[in-house]
Amino acid sequence: MSDIIQLLPDHVANQIAAGEVVQRPASVVKELIENAIDAGATSITLLLKDAGKTLIQVIDDGKGMSPTDARLSFERHATSKIKDAQDLFNLNTKGFRGEALASIAAIAHVELKTKQEEDELGTQIKIEGSEIVSQEVVSTAKGTSIAVKNLFFNIPARRNFLKSDTIETRHIIDEFQRVALAHPNITFLLHHNNNEVYHLKKSNLRKRIVAIFGTKMNEKLVPINEQTDIITVNGFVAKPEFAKKKRGEQFFFVNNRFIKSSYLNHAVVNAFEGLLEGGAHPSYFLYLEVPPNTIDINIHPTKTEIKFDNEKALYAILRATVKHSLGQYNVAPVLDFDRDSTLDTPYDYSKKSGSSIPPITVDPTFNPFKTETSYKEPSTNGSSKSVNTHSYQSNFKKDTGSWEALYTNIDIVEPIQQEQLFETQQETETGKTFQIQKKYLLSSIKSGVVLIHQSLAHQRVLYEEFLENITVKEASSQQLLFPVNISFSSSDIEMIYSIKSDLESAGFMFDEFTKESVVIAGIPTSITESQITLILEQLLDDIKLEVPDTSFSHFDVMAKSFAKSLAIKTGTSLNMKEQENLVNNLFSCKEPTISPFGKPTFKTLSLNEIDAIFNK
Repeated sequence: MSDIIQLLPDHVANQIAAGEVVQRPASVVKELIENAIDAGATSITLLLKDAGKTLIQVIDDGKGMSPTDARLSFERHATSKIKDAQDLFNLNTKGFRGEALASIAAIAHVELKTKQEEDELGTQIKIEGSEIVSQEVVSTAKGTSIAVKNLFFNIPARRNFLKSDTIETRHIIDEFQRVALAHPNITFLLHHNNNEVYHLKKSNLRKRIVAIFGTKMNEKLVPINEQTDIITVNGFVAKPEFAKKKRGEQFFFVNNRFIKSSYLNHAVVNAFEGLLEGGAHPSYFLYLEVPPNTIDINIHPTKTEIKFDNEKALYAILRATVKHSLGQYNVAPVLDFDRDSTLDTPYDYSKKSGSSIPPITVDPTFNPFKTETSYKEPSTNGSSKSVNTHSYQSNFKKDTGSWEALYTNIDIVEPIQQEQLFETQQETETGKTFQIQKKYLLSSIKSGVVLIHQSLAHQRVLYEEFLENITVKEASSQQLLFPVNISFSSSDIEMIYSIKSDLESAGFMFDEFTKESVVIAGIPTSITESQITLILEQLLDDIKLEVPDTSFSHFDVMAKSFAKSLAIKTGTSLNMKEQENLVNNLFSCKEPTISPFGKPTFKTLSLNEIDAIFNK
């Protein structure tokens, strides 16, 4: 047989590497910004067009490159960060593999301009799909400017896998925030489609967090500071009352590198034990400094996972540090044996006299174990007669199967008994709907019974209503008497602005957009003013979590978010009319069997299934 194994051409190898290094525009942003930081930049500008699909440009004022280095930087495994394998365990830079630029150049049009401070002129290199088109001498500022255009131009299949501009922008902003939080001593600018999203000036860590997440974040932060022989922990956690339902604002940095660690996250959550409501997640910005030789970064292509030498010790220190800070700043409850002055007798009452002990009356004939208790029922002539409360047992009519004479003297039955008897009667009436544990509705049908999840059913009803109003009918809007000003972070404002036209189609009316707030002048008629913030926050969360795009843009996402936000919740009591309306509306839907998120809305039990339960 002839030989069949062969070396792949460089451009093919680069495209394979690009599959790991460059998954989406956000991957390019991360690699280019980290290169700028490694070059010693004090100011970094990121320019985007069409969520990075058309243009990603990073401009820095770092040390720049010589003509030879500029050309060599696009070769695979060409790097200035390490020299031998031992350096992998003593890393002080963001990059070290030498794959990023080669991978990016293999799937895009790249234009590089760079100049060192001591040189009069710089170098310009243009590359298209790994092929160098030109290399020229140009006049440029100190540092490096690298523009990546038409990403995945030669791999259309990969380009088709990209999400909508809104979601891709969200991923880019996430990467930008992570790098900006790790380096508050560097100035960062972010422009998207010629709109300024962030202008983060050089500052301290607290100011950087507030600049990214909005001024309201300042009041939420609790400082964390601990230094030991094996680790130094700094940063902030948010107060428990500001915990969120989604895991959004959770950041770990190890030696100024963003990482993901479910193990360390568990340590922080454990420190909040007893302080959080069910399902809530604490926000934190924690910076860990450890000796470089005690961690291994080279275990994942994105370098967001790290192996620690002494994980258990780090867990214990982190948990204790967070718990200590929560107690130190009076966030967590602490034992206090001091006298509480608020419980003292008020000054005005200290000399008051005439107080008397309240009388206590005891019924000496009361017997809790007595089987029969008589009550006096007032009669029309002023006299009274005794009624035996347990005589209700004889009131059941076997022929009709009902408690016919049960409520003749309901006014004298004890409140607890009255409630129980009322529920019994309600359950035995056929054709009626009634509520179970304020969570389910039970309704009888000819073939048996149907058990309905009230919240999921209402989600389906609202979802179809909203979707019809947005896509089929012309959405009706109500003008607000006083416009509502709502504060968001800069990235959230950018996201709302990007779906502004879709929101307007749904019935929202906007007056003004600023960097940290949006003014709303009108809302859909189906919602109230108090629900605006809840709905918009839910919508942003759904977009961040990559709710899949549909053929009609964000309309489906919006309808799902509106339905989730406004649906009746578990624990809500419904009267008989509300129960019947919900059941009727559910079975009038086009798809009543599942909620907008794919969960079953009801379960039918036939008489045969019910009989089988009792005949086992």
